[in-house]
Amino acid sequence: MIRRTIKNPLFLNNFNNQTYNRKGETMPKKKLKLATGKLTFKDKLKMINKLAGNDVAHDLTQENPTDVYDWIPTSSTWLDSIICRGRKAGIPVGRISELAGLSGTGKSYMAAQISGNAQKKGYNVYYFDAESAISSEFLEKCGCILEETDGYGDFVYIQAQNVEFVLETIEAILSSGEENNLFVWDSLALTPAIADLESDFNPQSTMAVKPRILSKGLAKLLQPISNSNSALLVLNQLKDNITRSPAEAMTTPYFTPGGKALIYSYSLRIWLTGRKAKASFVNDDKGYRIGSEVKCKLEKSRFGTHGRMCNFKILWGDQVGIQDEESWFDAVSPSECISNSGAWFTLKRNGYEKRFQKAKFATLAREDEEFRKNILDIIDEEVIMKFDKRLGEASQYYDTENE
Repeated sequence: MIRRTIKNPLFLNNFNNQTYNRKGETMPKKKLKLATGKLTFKDKLKMINKLAGNDVAHDLTQENPTDVYDWIPTSSTWLDSIICRGRKAGIPVGRISELAGLSGTGKSYMAAQISGNAQKKGYNVYYFDAESAISSEFLEKCGCILEETDGYGDFVYIQAQNVEFVLETIEAILSSGEENNLFVWDSLALTPAIADLESDFNPQSTMAVKPRILSKGLAKLLQPISNSNSALLVLNQLKDNITRSPAEAMTTPYFTPGGKALIYSYSLRIWLTGRKAKASFVNDDKGYRIGSEVKCKLEKSRFGTHGRMCNFKILWGDQVGIQDEESWFDAVSPSECISNSGAWFTLKRNGYEKRFQKAKFATLAREDEEFRKNILDIIDEEVIMKFDKRLGEASQYYDTENE
C-alpha cells in the first residue's frame, strides 16, 4: 500500500497534515512515540517540531524567529529614526504594516518610494492597485525600477480586482516558496469584496462581509509572511469618526475602514494628516502649489515607539517624493548643540562650528558633507539614543497638543 502525505501549501506549520491511501481513503495518523523518562530540552523541541511537521519550536537563546532582522527605509530619515527604539528602521520585514492617511497626504507617493527602496535591497515588489491611478512615469520618478535589472528586485504591477483575489494571490506567491517580497496594497478601502461586486448598491446587503474576510485573511498570512522574509504594506484611508458621542469624536477623530479586528494583525500603523495652514504649502517660483507638509504619527508600534510624531514635506510636481533634508531642522532644533540669535543659528559640536540660516539648512545638509555628518550624528544621539535611554522629558518626543 502506497502512502502519500498531502500538506496544505498555505501554511508552513500546518497541524492538519493527513495521510491517504491509493483510493483516497483517510489513513489513521501515526501516534508520536515519546522517549521514556524525563525529556531533555532538545527532545522537547524535536517532539514538537515532529508533531507540527515543521520547525515551530525554537531555542530563543540561539535564534528568535519573531525578531525583525531587516527594515525597508521609508525615504524619511526622521520617520525611520522614530519607528524603532535605539536604531534607524523603516517598514519591518516579516510583519504587516499599515500606512493610512487623509486624502492628498501622499500615501501612494510614500508607498512608491518604499517600493523603490525595497527593490534596491533585492526585494521583489508586488504592487496591488485598486485605485487605477498609478502610472509608469509616476513610479519611475519615485525610484521604482520597472525593467528587469541585475541586483534589483522585480516590480510586478497587479490590478486589485477584489479583496479575495489580493489575499489569494499573496497566499499563492508565499506558498510557492518565493522569499524576500514586499506586497503593497493600494488601497484596502477601495478594494471591494466579491459580494460587493455581485450585489446592488445598497450597502446594507453586504454589511460586515469585507471586514470578516480581511480579518481571516490577514490572520492566515501572518506566519507565512514572517517565515518567507517578506512584508505586507497595507494602504488605507482615514475617515472622520461620525459618532453620537462628542467626547469620542474629540479623542478619536479618525478611523480606518476594514473593521476593528485588523489592528491586531498590524505591527506598525503610520497615520498621515495634512496641515491646512498656507505656511505648510510648498510652492514653485511662480506661486503654484507643488507639495505640502505632512504630519506623521505612529498610531501603533510593537517596537516601543507608540505615539511618536514627526513631519516632512512631500512634493508631487516635477520632483516627486519626500523632501528628507528639509525635515531634519525640526528634528535637531531641540538639541543643545544648536543655538540661535535672531535669524541665525549656530551648530557647535566636537570642535565643529557652523553658522547658518534656516532657509539655507537643507542646501547645507545636501552639499556640505561635514555639516551633514554632524546633523545625522545629532539625530542618532538626540532622536534615537536619548529616547531609547529615556533621557529628557517625554514632551521632547511626543506631540501632546491633541492628546
